[in-house]
Amino acid sequence: MSKAAVVLNENLERTGEAEVPADFFEANPHNLYLYIKSYQAALRSNTAHSKNRSAVSGGGKKPWSQKGRGGARAGSIRSPLFVGGGVAFGPRANRNYTQKVNKKQKRLALMHALAEKAANGKLYIVDAIEVRSGKTKDAAGLMSKLGERDALWVKSLIDDKTYLAFRNLPNCYLIEENELNGYLAAAYNAVVIEKAVWENLTKKG
Repeated sequence: MSKAAVVLNENLERTGEAEVPADFFEANPHNLYLYIKSYQAALRSNTAHSKNRSAVSGGGKKPWSQKGRGGARAGSIRSPLFVGGGVAFGPRANRNYTQKVNKKQKRLALMHALAEKAANGKLYIVDAIEVRSGKTKDAAGLMSKLGERDALWVKSLIDDKTYLAFRNLPNCYLIEENELNGYLAAAYNAVVIEKAVWENLTKKG
């Protein structure tokens, strides 16, 4: 198991290795599980909504006499017993799917996800991520040089040209430093991080 990230230059040529701090490998994987659950729960649109009997129109009149017809009593066709009536215990749009994960757990989740990438030789540190031409062809060339199925690219601040170059590539996702999280780091086959971002991540305190 590797405990180092692969260091690349701007042309994605290997120039060495960078040690991954030991505490990254000591992070409990359960934190990543909790964070992914929380992240996916936050993506839920919460649009499933059924009408209960008070929200169904009609039903003001008692459908038949209380006694005398030999059947069960009924007070309203809004009842869940009737076709077209309200739904009993159906989904409601006011349900809250939020699952709280504290700041320390988020940090530990990211640390574990990056440690897993390093262990598999899929964590890359590059001097700078920049495509000055703004052409998708050039960004695709970087992906081809990297030789990975898909990759998360993490840049300090995304400039317009680099954004244009990467945005239409289906196997790439370019994000800024403040967007990096355990879910995204775990979701992609490889992670490419700018040197400045890596230094901030591994900085103590």
